[in-house]
Parts: sequence; structure tokens; C-alpha cells
Amino acid sequence: MNMHRKNTIVGLIAVLVVSGCTRGDPQLTRIKNDGKGPDEFTVLPSKPLQAPEDYSALPTPTPGGANLVDRNPEAEGIAALGGRASAVTGTGIGASDGGLVNHTRRYGVSGNIRQTLATEDVEVRRQQGRVNILNIGPNDDYTNAYRRQWLDSQAEQQRLQARGINTPAAPPPE
Repeated sequence: MNMHRKNTIVGLIAVLVVSGCTRGDPQLTRIKNDGKGPDEFTVLPSKPLQAPEDYSALPTPTPGGANLVDRNPEAEGIAALGGRASAVTGTGIGASDGGLVNHTRRYGVSGNIRQTLATEDVEVRRQQGRVNILNIGPNDDYTNAYRRQWLDSQAEQQRLQARGINTPAAPPPE
């Protein structure tokens, strides 16, 4: 085999190896944030500024709170369909949901559940980061980190039905 042919073969192998390392995934569900720009989904356009009718009726400013000109797409959608936009912005538990909330709280409520879940999430991602150090081939860190926690809806439906529990809203088996 001549030298030119060997170089061509080595070059083709190198191109194949490098092309195999590219990611076809647009990285929409990747846990890692490279920090190279803003997250366009967190920026909402504000309503135009306007002078209030009564300056004494303005709410007290709260750091990190909502502004009067902030958009609320969910409330705007409800209002556009003829509903009450205030139903989304309510701060308390509605009277119709009181029984459900009390029933779910019967075994106690953890006041710091958000911090607990954030800590557990960091631990899961830290442990997952050690498994696939080389990141060979296309992969999804989110899927890799949480695959063991996925629920198999069909298996759960079969388990419940085997115990005689009715599952009328469940879709038919695949």
C-alpha cells in the first residue's frame, strides 16, 4: 500500500471519528447551562407604562415581586376566553379546594420542600455526572440522570387493576 493511500484512509477515519462526536440534539433538555447567552423563554415583554389614576393606591414595592406592567399570559388567556383573570392571581386557596388541601395535609407538610428537592436534584446530577465522563455520542443528561425514576404508566395501571382498583381515565393498553 503506498503512502498516499495510507494517508487517505487515516484521514477518512479521522473525519468519521470527529463527525461521530457531534451532537444532533439541539440541547433543549440538557441539564448543563453553558452560560453563553440569555434564556429567551424567561424574558417577557412588558405592557406599556401608564400613569395611575391615584398614586396613593399603588401597592407597596416588593423586591422580586410582580410589577403592574408585567404580563401574565395565563390570566390574559383566561380573560380572552371569557373567564375571570383574577382566578390565576389569587394568593390563597380557593374555597372549593379547601377540602382537597386539608386531605392532602393529613400526614403533615414539609415547609422546606423546595429546598429539599433542590438539594436532592443537585445530588442526582452530581452522581450522574460521574457515570458518563467522556460523553461519547449523542446523549441527554436529563434523561440519563432521571431514567431510573421514570414511572411506567402501563405497569402501574396493570398493578392497580390487578388489585381491583378501577382506572376509568387510563388510556387503553399499548
